[in-house]
Formats: sequence, C-alpha cells, structure tokens
Amino acid sequence: MPTPMQDAESNSKSAAGWIVPLLSLMMFLQFFAWGAWFASLSAAMDSNLLGAFIGGAYEAAPIAAIFAPLFLGLVADRFFASERVMGVLMLVGGGIMLLIPGMAESATAFANETADAMRAAGTYEAEAFSASQAEENTAGKTLVWMILAYLLCYMPTLGLGNTIAFSNIPSQNDFPKIRVWGTIGWIAAGLTVGIFGWSSSYDIFWLGAFSSLALGVLCFFLPHTPPPLKGEPMDMRSLFMVDAFALLKDWNFSIFAICSTLICIPLAYYYGMTATYLNQTGFAEPAATMTIGQMSEIIFMLLIPFFFRRLGVKVMILVGMACWVLRYALFAYGAPDQTTWMLLAAVALHGICYDFFFVTGFMYTDQKAPLGIRGQAQGLLVFLTQGVGMFFGYRIMAGGNLFGFIPLNLTFGRYGQKVTSSPTYVEALADARGESESLTFLESFTQMFSRALPEGLDAGILAETMEQWKDFWLSPAIMAAIIFVIFALTFWDRTETDPETAEAATAEPVPTDPAV
Repeated sequence: MPTPMQDAESNSKSAAGWIVPLLSLMMFLQFFAWGAWFASLSAAMDSNLLGAFIGGAYEAAPIAAIFAPLFLGLVADRFFASERVMGVLMLVGGGIMLLIPGMAESATAFANETADAMRAAGTYEAEAFSASQAEENTAGKTLVWMILAYLLCYMPTLGLGNTIAFSNIPSQNDFPKIRVWGTIGWIAAGLTVGIFGWSSSYDIFWLGAFSSLALGVLCFFLPHTPPPLKGEPMDMRSLFMVDAFALLKDWNFSIFAICSTLICIPLAYYYGMTATYLNQTGFAEPAATMTIGQMSEIIFMLLIPFFFRRLGVKVMILVGMACWVLRYALFAYGAPDQTTWMLLAAVALHGICYDFFFVTGFMYTDQKAPLGIRGQAQGLLVFLTQGVGMFFGYRIMAGGNLFGFIPLNLTFGRYGQKVTSSPTYVEALADARGESESLTFLESFTQMFSRALPEGLDAGILAETMEQWKDFWLSPAIMAAIIFVIFALTFWDRTETDPETAEAATAEPVPTDPAV
C-alpha cells in the first residue's frame, strides 16, 4: 500500500507532467492570437482602401510596449495573481477585437464613397485621396484607437506569460521547448490565414478575437502564480529602470543601445509594409508567405550558441545588420520584375536578422549588467527597441510627424517616398483578379509560396507602382547600412563570450519579436 507521502509525491509528479504541455498551449495561443491579424494587417487595410491608417495601426504596438512594463510594475506584479490578470486582459482584448471588423467595414465604406465621389467629380488622384482619408475618415481613426486598446491589453501578457512559465516549470531548461510553441503558434496563424484566403480580409480580426478569448479562458486553468512582488515596497528606481540607464555610461554599451534603437527604425518598414508589398507583387496570401521568416528563425535560434562562441558579439551583430541591408536590397531590386526568388529570400533572411541581432543583444546585455539589475537591463533594451525605435520607425515609414508639427518624413532624395500609386494599383489589381475561385487545401497551400499577377493588369500602373516600391525599400536599406558602419567603427567591447552563458541565454525570455 502506498503511503500518504508517496501518494502526494505521485500527485505532484502527475501535476508537474501537465505543466509543460499546458504552458506550451498558452504560448501557442498567445502568439497565434497576435499573428492571426498583425502580420497581414497592412495587406488587409491596403486592399480595402485604408492605406492612410496603416502607419497608425502598426504604431500602436510600440506605444503599448512602452506602457506595458509600467502596468506590470505598478499593478500586476504586486496585487493580483499573474494567470488571472492575463486571463482578464485577454478576455477584454478579445471583446475589443470582436468590435474591430464592424468598425473596419464602416471605414472602408466611407473610403469607397469618397473615391466614387472624387471620380464623379473628376478629381480623383491617389495622393489626394489618401490625404482626405487621413483627415476625414472618422471610422478609420477610431479603428486605429481600437487596435491600440487591444494591444494595451495584449502587450502586458508577454511579460505575464514568461512570469507564469518561469514560476512553474521544473527547470529553466524547459523554457525553450515551451517558448518555441509561441513561434509555432505564429506560423500556424499565418498558415491558417493563408489556407482560408484571409490575408486581405477583415476575417483576420475574427480569428484574432476568438483565439484571444480562448487564451483568456485557458488562463484560469493555468497554475496559480501569486504576484511576485506582493507586499514589497514600491521601488521607483526599478520601475523606471534608473540603474539600467546607468549602464549607458559605458561607451560600448551606449553604442550598442543607440544602434539597437536606430536599427529598429528600418525594421519597422519590414513589419509594417511587407504584407502589402508581397500582395502587390502577386503573392495571394502574404500572411502565409511571411511564415518562412519564422521557420528560418527556429533554425538559426538553435545555432546561436555555436555562432556566439566562435564569432563573438560584434561579428554576430554586424552579420545581423548586414542581413538587414541585404533584405531590403532584395525587396528593392526584386520589385521591377517581381523576381520571386529575391522576394522569398528577403523574407527568409528574417531568421538571421532577428536571431543574430536581438538574441545576441540579449546575451550581451545579460553579460554587461550586474546580477541585481539584469531584469531592468532587459526591460531597458525592450523599451528602446520595441518601444522607442519601432515607434519612430512606423511614424517615419508612414511619413508622419511628432507632436503635430515636427515632420518625420525622412527620405534620401526620392528613396523612401511613399508608394503614392498604391490606391489606384490596388483597385486595378482587384479588378484584374476578379472573383476568387474556390480552391482545395493543396491548391491554397501551394499559393502561399508562389507568385502570380493576373494577365489583365494594366502594365503602366504595374511598372509605376513597382518602381515606387523599389525607391521605398532602398531607404531602409540605406538606414541599415549607415547604422552598420557606425557600429563597426565605434563598438570595440572585449567582453568574453562565455559558452555556458550563451547556451543558458536561449532558455531565458528574449526581447519579443512582433513577427515571432
């Protein structure tokens, strides 16, 4: 007969056996809910005449990323169990997401009415149309605010998910096999959108809403995780990363931090406009096509410890930056003839771009920061990159301004100017494609990775638009090249690359990639 102690141990092991699969499901749904709509958001908005609001919609992500640590530090970490806070946030976010398709439809209806009126008056011109939408389409503006509201609910869950995982897993070495399900979830979301042909449809919001609600319900079945800082006094130095900012006194860390922030400006171009660009070059399901980047990321993530030991911090980061330049150059020079292999290669480079720069940067920060402020230091890195850098990146990408009067329309001559012919081209492309045919699963899957433009598409508008895309992509290529040179000339850190640190770091949460 087993003793009560043996029964308790058996029950404990049985419960522990469910923890890793349960947390893996949490990660899967968490990134599925984000990837379901975020990756192809620009394609859906552009195809429905809401291109004027793409920059604002993507800009919501870094704004939410900036405020998420404050919410976690002030509320979630001190007063409520992590799984309950995460559950409530995802249920509220899912409710907001349920309202977004209706608002998006209203914005599109207004855009169509405006376009028809301008054509009837003989005043339709793509750039003027976009300007009028940005000024007059109230539903479009509300849509952006609703996306921000959802992301303000979603972004804190990234930290909460890591807290729940690390508080309950038997060993930190279990984290990679849990976190990889987040990447798989993002890939699954992209493939699902592609299979159902939703890359340019507002159905992506329904998929995001229902998966968010599913995660919200799941959270209440996760292991109980008490607030980690309950009862502790408020530490304002930690909350505002005061000690981490002191690391900027170190020349090399300062150069690293500045370049990390700056490189996220051209990075925003990839996240914000790739789906739109792929759709216009003939990829019918860009959400699925972009999952090639996440597939390559999994491969290179496994190789990080090997390269980190042999190449060191500086070379690793420079390789990542160089691939940034190459990615945008491939997009630019693949545009005029819509060269399929160049466009697919540019997407596949995402794995190197992200892993060699961000994951290496995480490891470097972990080595530079004293043990007591490593959490602060990682928070600072996320704040600078996913917050400040991406915010300015999206705003510059969209030709916006700061505080309403400081222009941020950074260009290099004609390089970097917006694709002004896009509204006209999108309409011509939709007309030439006609009604979409019903496809089998295999046909849908094949379409995700193949490119084709309809024969009836006007050659003149195609050539004009692709030339503008070429000029557009050369701007982030130039930015990344300049940052590459600055980093190569000014960063000379001799920090030892510890193999054990490199391998252990892959078991730690890394700065969140919007396309993971």
